[in-house]
Amino acid sequence: MCKLLVLCCALLSVSTQAALWSITYPRALDDKDLRTEYPLAVLTLALEKTGVKYKLRPSDRIMLKGKALRQLKENREVNVVWSVTDAQREKDLLPIRIPLTKGLMGWRVFLIKDTQKARFDRRFSITDMRDFIPVSGEEWPDTKILQANGFNVFTVASFTDAYDILESNRADFFPRSVVEVENELKAGYFSSDIILEPRHAIYYPTAMYFFVNKGNTTLARLIETGLKMALEDGSFDALFFSSYESTLKNLKVDERDIIFINNPLLPPQTPIDDATLWYRPANIAQ
Repeated sequence: MCKLLVLCCALLSVSTQAALWSITYPRALDDKDLRTEYPLAVLTLALEKTGVKYKLRPSDRIMLKGKALRQLKENREVNVVWSVTDAQREKDLLPIRIPLTKGLMGWRVFLIKDTQKARFDRRFSITDMRDFIPVSGEEWPDTKILQANGFNVFTVASFTDAYDILESNRADFFPRSVVEVENELKAGYFSSDIILEPRHAIYYPTAMYFFVNKGNTTLARLIETGLKMALEDGSFDALFFSSYESTLKNLKVDERDIIFINNPLLPPQTPIDDATLWYRPANIAQ
């Protein structure tokens, strides 16, 4: 174990170890919404590494991301939320700057209406892509990123609304991260005439972190210590690849035409230079 982890572990006092940590996270939309599975697995791994006693429980009510982040800022209902980062979120909350999905939230494939497939069957430049209208959530950092790169984004209140927008031809594609799209395809949130576009992907650097309330520094240190221990002993990467290796192969990320765009929302503290924290497809120069 490296000296840094020894120091981190020393900071976890005897009282911290003895306490029962009750950790509340935002409740998922329904039983089909599997987006909580991996973040909860990572959180469980981190807490197990620290040896503390803990109890994880969902919030009493369903919370969309924007609501969950506001409640966390006010120290109400939830005490941990996982979310894509941006400068405002890091100003309002306390981020734990270890990318939970190794940057996969920035690898975006497209859901489209099957009648639109022929329009996507060629190589695109970023200029070409701006002729297409993406649909995205009103409060998502992804929306601001797309807008900053010149896209005319159709915004919706929740991700399930986006499928209706595709169905009605008010938008051309729904960019979904590679960690989300397979579960959504299986969950049946939309009709069979919405399909996965097979050729393209967009990439921008971004990170999904655990966030806690700014006043909850002890919980932040606890989670960060566990994550660093899991990175050090290889169990973090083992969980990541067991969760996503087959997905990356199924989506053929290594074979897609990648359109790179900028992320002006990326805070300067993002550990972008630490290659161990990020995934890069084999067809992209390391």
